[in-house]
Amino acid sequence: MVDSRDAVQKYLIGRHLEPRGSRFFIVSIILSVLTIAGIVGFVLRFQDGFGQGDLWGYYVALFAFIFAAAGGAPMVAISTRIAKAHWPRSISRISELFSIVSLFGIILFIPMIWILPDMEDGRRTLWFFGKLNVPSNLPHILTTLGLVSLVLTGLFILWLSLMPDIRFLRDMSNTKKGSWLYNLSAGWIGSSRQWFMQRHRIGILGAFYFMTLIFVHFLIAVDFSMTLVPGWIDALYPVTQAHNSLQVGVATVVLTMFAVRYFGHYQDYLTIDQFRGLGKLMFALSLLWFWFWFSSFIVLWYGAKPSEKSVLELLMTGPYIWVFIAAFVLLFVVPLFTMIWNPLRRSIWGPTIIAGCVFIGAILDKIRIYVASYSVIDQAGLHEIEHVPSTIWPGFADILIWIGGLAGCVLVYMLATRILPVINIWEQKELKLYQVHKKFHRIEVQVLGKPE
Repeated sequence: MVDSRDAVQKYLIGRHLEPRGSRFFIVSIILSVLTIAGIVGFVLRFQDGFGQGDLWGYYVALFAFIFAAAGGAPMVAISTRIAKAHWPRSISRISELFSIVSLFGIILFIPMIWILPDMEDGRRTLWFFGKLNVPSNLPHILTTLGLVSLVLTGLFILWLSLMPDIRFLRDMSNTKKGSWLYNLSAGWIGSSRQWFMQRHRIGILGAFYFMTLIFVHFLIAVDFSMTLVPGWIDALYPVTQAHNSLQVGVATVVLTMFAVRYFGHYQDYLTIDQFRGLGKLMFALSLLWFWFWFSSFIVLWYGAKPSEKSVLELLMTGPYIWVFIAAFVLLFVVPLFTMIWNPLRRSIWGPTIIAGCVFIGAILDKIRIYVASYSVIDQAGLHEIEHVPSTIWPGFADILIWIGGLAGCVLVYMLATRILPVINIWEQKELKLYQVHKKFHRIEVQVLGKPE
């Protein structure tokens, strides 16, 4: 790793500006083809019946997963900045770039506005307004506004974090006034006032992003799953979905770190410290997943009313029991019995493999919840499930949609890294101000200062 601040800036800008190889181009072409295949799958599903909600469970599950992963990933940068830790400096930009992927999630959300029945159709809802004259599609409006607010907040945080780096790129490329680099840097000159305002704006927007993330997950969990299942009353379920977003968000950042380290050749900046730090966080969130799940499960199981038994059968013990068991193992059991093993935790491959398990487990968990919920959408106006439908397996269109959706997210992220630096340059330069090597007996040790 280079030592001086100017050398750090030159190295990282040079790594970002150097031409991408043929492998980047080939992967981009493959991802583009897969994304187009997903569009084909959407058209096939549309022809099968746009008004039939039970056919769209896998599509809604895809949106819920992408929103959870892309929406929860920026919280890695936000939370670690609040803690004023040094080790996350190399991964802050990696997590913030997922705000761009969230834009792709909004595109996926648009068809869901028409799939979800209005309140006039007799479905249950948690929105009680008495005799107030409110629109019947109020849940659609609130969720859309919440999603847009969350994505715009994430993009604004990314822009604030990018301004110093864009100035570095602008200076190195001798960019003139009026170019997109000049306009995007917003006249950044690095004055004390600008640094002060940047830090405080990022902090305030980070807190607002977290609150909005919780609120939007509440809206999606309630209106797009829980109210569609008769008899499902669970006060913890919306918060559980927000927590799952944090869990899969951390796992997504770990997997992205691994890809950037080995394919982007940033081994000097993405070291074992970053993997070990996020591994601990992922372990804690996996334990918390069990607490949220058990707190919800015990209420329904102990109450044992017929309506509650039907909900448990639909979501856990009935047609999706094996999906639930697989999700339970991957989201809780695997992290619990692997992250306690020191050789695995103190490695790069260990947290990456566990993050892959959490990633797959989150996919299965979303499928279990949303496919099951939309399978009883025709019973949404009842007080109790009359009959639990059999397992709905994914069709050819659903498989294409999932492949195309995930490929589209990776493609958007790759293209974003082509334009914007994937390692935060100004944070790496700032680290040099807090870093010094001192003699300690017979060895030389690194001493890190705490900001402020």
